[in-house]
Amino acid sequence: MLIILAALQGVPQHLYEAVELDGGGEWAKFWHVTLPQISPAIFSNVIVTTIGVMQSFVEAFIMTNGGPGTATLFYGLYLYRQAFEFYRMGYASALAWMIFLIILALTVINFRVARFWVYYEGEE
Repeated sequence: MLIILAALQGVPQHLYEAVELDGGGEWAKFWHVTLPQISPAIFSNVIVTTIGVMQSFVEAFIMTNGGPGTATLFYGLYLYRQAFEFYRMGYASALAWMIFLIILALTVINFRVARFWVYYEGEE
């Protein structure tokens, strides 16, 4: 929220005034000024959130330890169990490399798609 708030406070007021002079309403201000100006902050939040979601561990470990059965057995908890409960370090290492490659692929996809919707001031 702080990143989005900082991005919102960094939107120049003269752009809103230009929209008003052109006859645009509130929706036009949001769609054509606010959203493009805060899109880099939204993009960084998307990347960080994607990585965080893929590595979820603490919630399932503390609250349910993966149970009942395997209902809340997330990937991170499964990796932890393989390494530190069953001592399958080689398998756990392979699991860690797989999550790394999945996160890397998702991040690369996000960066490739970002050129279509993220606006950086000063770029053409």
